[in-house]
Amino acid sequence: MNNDLAIEMELPIHCLKQFINSDEFSVEVDSPDGWVGVTNYFEKGEKPEYILETADHKTRLRVSGKHLFETLDGWRFTEDLAAGFYEDSMIKVLTNDGYKDAYVFSTGKTIPVVDITVDHPNHRYYTDGVSSHNSGGGKSLFLCHAAASYLASGKNVMYISMEMSEERIAERIDANLMNVSIDQLSKMSKDEFMTKIAKITSRSNGKLVVKEYPTGAAHSGHFRALIEELKIKRNFIPDVMIVDYLGICTSARLKQGSNVNTYSLLKSVSEELRALGVEYNMPVLSAMQVNRSGFGNTELELTSISESIATVMTADLVFSIIRTEELDDLGQTMIKILKNRYSDIAANRKFVVGIDRSKMKLYNLEESAQQGLSESGYQPPVAETKKPQKSFDDFKF
Repeated sequence: MNNDLAIEMELPIHCLKQFINSDEFSVEVDSPDGWVGVTNYFEKGEKPEYILETADHKTRLRVSGKHLFETLDGWRFTEDLAAGFYEDSMIKVLTNDGYKDAYVFSTGKTIPVVDITVDHPNHRYYTDGVSSHNSGGGKSLFLCHAAASYLASGKNVMYISMEMSEERIAERIDANLMNVSIDQLSKMSKDEFMTKIAKITSRSNGKLVVKEYPTGAAHSGHFRALIEELKIKRNFIPDVMIVDYLGICTSARLKQGSNVNTYSLLKSVSEELRALGVEYNMPVLSAMQVNRSGFGNTELELTSISESIATVMTADLVFSIIRTEELDDLGQTMIKILKNRYSDIAANRKFVVGIDRSKMKLYNLEESAQQGLSESGYQPPVAETKKPQKSFDDFKF
C-alpha cells in the first residue's frame, strides 16, 4: 500500500516481487498478528513438491519440504509432517479460522519455490489462510553450528528454543556433528546412528540439553530455574547458553501484557540474559532479525537491528550474517563484525565462510575467497595457493 491509499487484494506470492522493489508502495500481508510489512522476497529455485490440504477441502497448498507450518505442536517442516513424524496422519494447523485438521503428502514432482520475509517479531504470515513462517536467513543454522562446535570442544551446552521443537534442534546438531545431511540422518539405521554417536562421545565429553518454550512465554527466571534443576537432577552445569532467540523472549521484570514499548521490553530482556551469563560465568548467544532497511543490504550497521537498539547496546559482541543470491550460489555467507568489546573491530571486520545448509554447518574458506571485501582501508591478505579446508574442526568458537 502507498502512503495515500490502502488497497487490499489477494495475490499469488510471486506477484509481490514487483511491489516490494517499488519505491511507490509498501507491501503488507495478513497474519495471525494482523497486517505485517513484507521486507524481502526470495526465489529458491526448483524444490520437491508437497501438498497440504485441510480436511474440509477448502484449502490446498503447494509448498516445498522446508516450508514451516504452525501446528498445535509448534512450527513443523512440511517434509516432517509428510514423513509421518507424528503418530496420526492428520495434523492441526493454524488458519485464519483457528486450528483445522489437515494432511500432508509428497507428489514426487518439483515446483519453483518463492518465499518472503515479514517485519514482525513472530515472523509469520498467512499463505492462503494458513500460518506460515519467514524464509530462513541463517540464525538457527549458526546457533546450531555454534552448539555443535562447543560440544565438540567438550563444553556443556544448554540450547533454549522459542520457535522450533526440541527434536528438530537436536536433529540439526546431530547432522552437524556426524557430518551428514539431515535427509541422510533420517534414513540411518539405529545401529549406524548409535555407532556414529559412540564415535562422537569418544572424542568429547560435552553434554547437550535442548529445552523448548512457547513463543513469548519464557524469560531469564525460567532459564535460571532450569539451570538449577539440571544441576541437582543431572549434575549438568552449562558452559554456554544459546537462546533461539532473544526477540521472542519476555522479561522477568516487566509484567506480561502490560503496555510496554518494544525498546523497554527488549532492553530488559537483553540485560537479564547478560546478567544471567555473568551470574553463571558463561557466554550467552542469541540472534535478532534486521529491520526493513537491512534486508538485502550487504552493508549492515548497528542501526539495522530490528525492534530495539537497546539489544546491541547491551551486547558485548555483535555481528551480522549476510545472505545474498550471489553468496547462496557460491555456498557462502558473509559475516560482518558490528561491535566488539574484546578486540579491535577494524581487524578482519568482514569475511566470508562456507555454509552447508543440508548439514547445518559452517567452514573456513581459503584466503582467496576473501578478496574484494576490503572496508575502511583494510585489505585482506594476499591469497595463497592451497586446497580449501572444509573440515568441521576448522571453524572453532
